[in-house]
Amino acid sequence: MDKYKSNRIQLFNSLKGEKEEFIPINAPHIGMYVCGPTVYSNAHLGNARTFVSFDVVYRYLLFLGYKVRYVRNITDVGHLVDDADEGEDKLAKTAKIEQLEPMEVAQKYTVEFRKVMQMLNALPPSIEPTATGHIIEQIEMVQSILDNGLAYEMNGSVYFDVLKYNEKLNYGELSGRNIEELYEGTRTLDAQDEKKNAVDFAIWKKAAPEHIMRWNSPWGEGFPGWHLECSAMGTKYLGKKFDIHGGGMDLKFPHHECEIAQGNAANGESPVNYWLHTNMLTLNGQRMSKSTGNTLLPLELFYGASDKIDKAYAPMVVRFFMLQAHYRSTLDFSGAALQAAEKGYKKLMAALRLLNGIAYQETEFSERDDLEIVKLLDSCYEFMNDDFNTPRTIAALFEIVAKVNGICKNNALVGLSKKTFGRLQEDFNGLVTQVLGLSDQQKDNQDQLDGTIGMLIDLRTEAKNEKNWSMSDAIRDQLKEIGIQLKDGKEGTSYSIE
Repeated sequence: MDKYKSNRIQLFNSLKGEKEEFIPINAPHIGMYVCGPTVYSNAHLGNARTFVSFDVVYRYLLFLGYKVRYVRNITDVGHLVDDADEGEDKLAKTAKIEQLEPMEVAQKYTVEFRKVMQMLNALPPSIEPTATGHIIEQIEMVQSILDNGLAYEMNGSVYFDVLKYNEKLNYGELSGRNIEELYEGTRTLDAQDEKKNAVDFAIWKKAAPEHIMRWNSPWGEGFPGWHLECSAMGTKYLGKKFDIHGGGMDLKFPHHECEIAQGNAANGESPVNYWLHTNMLTLNGQRMSKSTGNTLLPLELFYGASDKIDKAYAPMVVRFFMLQAHYRSTLDFSGAALQAAEKGYKKLMAALRLLNGIAYQETEFSERDDLEIVKLLDSCYEFMNDDFNTPRTIAALFEIVAKVNGICKNNALVGLSKKTFGRLQEDFNGLVTQVLGLSDQQKDNQDQLDGTIGMLIDLRTEAKNEKNWSMSDAIRDQLKEIGIQLKDGKEGTSYSIE
């Protein structure tokens, strides 16, 4: 039985400002889009928190049995400095500094981003489209908005007509801003600006002579507006209307506000039913931001290569630290918090190993279910159904850990029914590893060691079969020098660590 049929999820929908029951458009299928990184530099820890948060959303939906198409884009053009309609492309600026082609910059930081997310045990998205790979779709969407009378061309650029849009719809419905407030924030613009209204935004920009990245269009050589990219890619892969759109709270305005307007203008309907936004990760009480330099990179944390921390912390400890706060809450980074997270993570993994090592045949099964364990397991689902409340879920899991430690005796659990025992193993494992995405790094390291030594044993066996005794002895002796003893027996070669 698919778990999604018996679990009703409540989502905090930023569009409504309140929790709503999640009702997919076409269950069990779900379309989810998350704004990915702009790959002009390394993603910092605050960026990573956003993607870990949505990885848990993705994981839990899959765990319940939904079939999720998860789209997370790569922005590799059009994102201008200061998130504005004027200025230099962030990638092009980095390309000049590093003396690289823009696509070299994009590739370099895309590879780095994927490496970090893999280390944090985030599942890859179903589709990871790039903005430069979807120029045709963006040009087509610009033309649709023009044809519907909600944009205008000016000197080779195309701008979204916010005032005309606002005659029938509400530009500002997501962020809660009104036109008067928006004008207040834009009055410093040059009076000669080519926009009809200061609040209008670019959906296609004419490329200045010095602009590196440019494409042919019906309006001349140019490049897409940053806001348009996600609208075009979301529509292509998820349709004109889909279930969930996520991103950091800093994207709510103007980026996501513009996406809603563009979806309405091009397709005649609002593009998304549920908007989810993560809160920020702070460092020294201040928002983590590339522009201010108040950042910490994940790899610096993993390898202890920063003066902001006292030692290196394993990626799973960092992931656990992030999940101890709700995704809509501010999370403050500190060494003390990481140390506490490390202790908690190790305790949870020890319980996982203990539970997985229980000898089924040696367990003294009871006729009665342990109702307290059943209730705690049920509460984990309740908390995850409540807008993916990971901190309360983790608290309930630790109550289960205490129960497991208390009734474990001689490698068996005493006093549980077979039904409770089976559910405990299934759900505890599922919630920790599949939903929270926490892997046992001690076990992972052991698996890696087993695999590496196994490969060397195979090479040594092959050398012996070929009577290459010098190679065979060299492998044995070099392993012995680092404390690994090979033992040859009738059933093959094993090893022990001295």
